[in-house]
Amino acid sequence: MTTNGFCEEVIIAGFGGQGIISAGKLLAQTAMKAGRQVTYMPSYGAEVRGGTANCMVVVANEPIANPVVTRPNSLIAMNKASLNKFGPRIKPGGLLVMNTSLIDTEPDLDKTIEVLAIPIDDLAAELGSPRSANMVAIGAYLQKKGHLTPDAAAQALPEVFAKRHHQTLPVNAKALHRGTEFAANGS
Repeated sequence: MTTNGFCEEVIIAGFGGQGIISAGKLLAQTAMKAGRQVTYMPSYGAEVRGGTANCMVVVANEPIANPVVTRPNSLIAMNKASLNKFGPRIKPGGLLVMNTSLIDTEPDLDKTIEVLAIPIDDLAAELGSPRSANMVAIGAYLQKKGHLTPDAAAQALPEVFAKRHHQTLPVNAKALHRGTEFAANGS
């Protein structure tokens, strides 16, 4: 995408209703607020809730020539079908954030790929907000990659969520930080 400098290509994937599109929007908005170049491309099946959903986010320090991510640096896989579809595309040396609440198999990937196996749905449920699983995943991703912070993502939440959902901002910020904590400490 860019010839030199920082460029991170991410695919976030799961099924409709898991907040995949919101997670991608949050990552893109956080990066824009940090002064980065960003592209964001959502894709969802016709069924929406229960169907497939994924989004591609590219974050760079230079203009981005193409928003399509075919070989991501990082994949956030929220279910097994998403892991099976996108896992083999992760670049060597990349990162897989894998939701072990819904994925019970060990991925067969290049040995240079870092796998963060995290019970995303379980951690969100512990916070009393199962719908915040997407925020747990983004928090874990941000901790591992380090190019943006969970605090910056929490500050971007009001710009991503519609006003009618602003009462959920505190629990979503907690979920971001819970994912960060798990990624840092393994628990």
